[in-house]
Amino acid sequence: HLSHEGLDLEDPANQPMYEKKGFLEMSVSPKQAPDQSEYVTISFEKGIPVAVNGEKMDGVALIEKLNEIGGAILFKAHELLEQICLDRDTLHYKNIVAEQFAELTYFGKWFTPLHEAIRAFIDKTQEHVTGDVKIELYKGNMIPAGVTSPYSQYYEELATFGEDAVYDQAQSKGFIDLFGLSIKMNALAKQGKIK
Repeated sequence: HLSHEGLDLEDPANQPMYEKKGFLEMSVSPKQAPDQSEYVTISFEKGIPVAVNGEKMDGVALIEKLNEIGGAILFKAHELLEQICLDRDTLHYKNIVAEQFAELTYFGKWFTPLHEAIRAFIDKTQEHVTGDVKIELYKGNMIPAGVTSPYSQYYEELATFGEDAVYDQAQSKGFIDLFGLSIKMNALAKQGKIK
């Protein structure tokens, strides 16, 4: 985290001067970025980054290494890994909780009961967030280039919209009817068709 004065950026009408020397402390503008892309692979164990490009290192060294490459990579890599390791409902709720967790941390409420409870929830969600995330860096962009995990919830034989023996597409009608029932009832009530 870096905190500094916004200076001319405090006025939202001003365009950021990305090319100005020292304006960007941890990156460069796309205009100044190299013309060659670079690949970075980050390895995680239980949600904790443990290696960069196959080189194991402690947390401080790892963050320093990634800051040399591009500060936002770690967050993006972790997010990509969670997408294949967590079920949809847990991932959605974890994203909601993460904002509250970040706010409590920012306000210095680290040892509050709520912060400790959220931390326990987050720790639980990370138990199987283990794997490798490869990202291509090019002109200020982070392009996903592959995610693998022994706990991936992706299975090719189940991820199909075509005809197969794994899933009967007609079964989806029941879910549509069930999940759409409250919406249907709301519309009927607004039309005065139910009392």
